[in-house]
Amino acid sequence: MLVNQHIITDIKALIAQSKEKAIRAVDHQRTLMYWDIGKRIFEEEQQGQDRADYGKYLTEYIANELEPEYGSGYSKRQIELFRQFYRTFPIANTLYSQLSWSQYKLLIRIDNQEKIAFYIAEIIKNNWTVRQLERQIYSNLYERLLLSNDKESVLAVAKKEKQPSDAKEIIKDPMYLEFLGLKRDASYYEKDLESAIITHLQEFLLELGNGFSFVARQKRIHIEGDEFFVDLVFYNRLLQCFVIIEIKTTKLTHQDIGQLQMYVNYYDRIEKLPHENQTIGILLCANKNDAVVRFTLPENQKQIFASQYKLYLPTEKQLLKEVNKELESFEAKEEKL
Repeated sequence: MLVNQHIITDIKALIAQSKEKAIRAVDHQRTLMYWDIGKRIFEEEQQGQDRADYGKYLTEYIANELEPEYGSGYSKRQIELFRQFYRTFPIANTLYSQLSWSQYKLLIRIDNQEKIAFYIAEIIKNNWTVRQLERQIYSNLYERLLLSNDKESVLAVAKKEKQPSDAKEIIKDPMYLEFLGLKRDASYYEKDLESAIITHLQEFLLELGNGFSFVARQKRIHIEGDEFFVDLVFYNRLLQCFVIIEIKTTKLTHQDIGQLQMYVNYYDRIEKLPHENQTIGILLCANKNDAVVRFTLPENQKQIFASQYKLYLPTEKQLLKEVNKELESFEAKEEKL
């Protein structure tokens, strides 16, 4: 008897889906248990006359009682995490089954509720792993998006309450490409960086942001008998437009900007469909000169952007210093206007 082989594939898929749902359900139940423990500890702590001293004594006492029986998952550090978990998320029905306990442990380190809400929305929308969430928090994704947007807009886009209407709402500057594994003191060419990006395309798409998909590498275009090659072409389904990326490992010049402008014009006039929006061009450069970009292009243009890339993640102190400097500069410009 001839049996349709698709049935085995379908059954295996059902088994895999059921296993994943079961694992998620167990992890969510564990998360709720930790929340309940944190709540009970917090309530008990509030009864102490000297709350600071009593809280320290209480967590140590609980750990000493539980750890010998239940293991290192109930150490003093873990007990303190349960308490902090409840204090960060005091309403039980705001907990999401899509988030794992490991992701919540990363989120409770953040001391800003708007930032927490942003990362939760991004986790759910993009199905981030724990590792991906950790990298995005450590690279200060939220702050980098704030450099050219307001808090309400950043959060609204993350929660899908609005579609991005401007490329500045999703393009990051700087972009961190530490996952490429290139040494910052090594001499390399554009083609080396381009090849590394293609090799680590999944990580690069994560750094680019929401809605990006890869289209082409070294896209050949013909203009009146002359042949040109575009480094990287992407499409963004949120902006509904092509996104061209040109890589520069040397000093940025006005000729580089002019060349990218030509590619953008070509895509707008030849490749773009009537219902699509204007093409976006990004100069991904090692050293960015905002003045050169500003004086080469028309005022208030919204198609060409320069974004500096960095091949390593700085320390949190260095990153926050850089972000705060940029924010202060941005606020100063706004005040003048």
